[in-house]
Amino acid sequence: MMDLGRLDLLQITLIVRDLAAVERAFESVLGLRVAYRDPSVDLWGLENIVLPMGTTFIEVLSPRRDDTAGGRHLERQGGDAGYMVILQTRDLAPWREWIGALGLRIAFEAETRDPDKGQDWSGIHLHPSDTGGMMISLDRPDPPESWAGAGPRWRDFICQDVVDGLVGIELRSPDPTRLSSRWGEVLGRSVDDRGRIALDRGTIGFRETLAGEIEGLSAIELRATNRERVGGRVDLAGVEFRLV
Repeated sequence: MMDLGRLDLLQITLIVRDLAAVERAFESVLGLRVAYRDPSVDLWGLENIVLPMGTTFIEVLSPRRDDTAGGRHLERQGGDAGYMVILQTRDLAPWREWIGALGLRIAFEAETRDPDKGQDWSGIHLHPSDTGGMMISLDRPDPPESWAGAGPRWRDFICQDVVDGLVGIELRSPDPTRLSSRWGEVLGRSVDDRGRIALDRGTIGFRETLAGEIEGLSAIELRATNRERVGGRVDLAGVEFRLV
């Protein structure tokens, strides 16, 4: 297998119908503050907020008009749901070769250069029909500790009173063994005895769907800074958040 280099869990993107209500919920329940509202997502008929937790992030999208890809995803999921996982790499070149070898389609690819702010970026979105579960984005921030997707001043908005970062995600599927195997193949990682994929930072787990559920993101694990909150669970934006 090709050496694809370091791979870190960087950002989870959710999509919701009522962005303002979800924004209030994240602040009141998890103490997170909005660092950025990215005008570029209007290209897809969306609006967003980005919430930093140290050096990992939650993004929440919401459709601004009818007939958008995001709106159709909400309809398929039956409401607020996970949309995309962003994984950080140090070099996209081996990933392009790997993507080609697997015959994966690229849904979107772009890069930005911002020498004034020192936050360059390049990224590739894989077509979710080729991977299952949810969309995977492979991103290369330059320098690695920057994140253009959170705006120029995101460090000023970090609040870690409750949580300080992403630990892992869990996907649900009617066939979690098949989905975990596919994600392991796409990411060039093995699936362990518990059916989990370990990244260099973060983990990806899989479980079977319950009655009435469809394939998608089921849970997000966040590291709690308040030890009294460890083990707590709360539903936000159609996803279960677990404090670990």
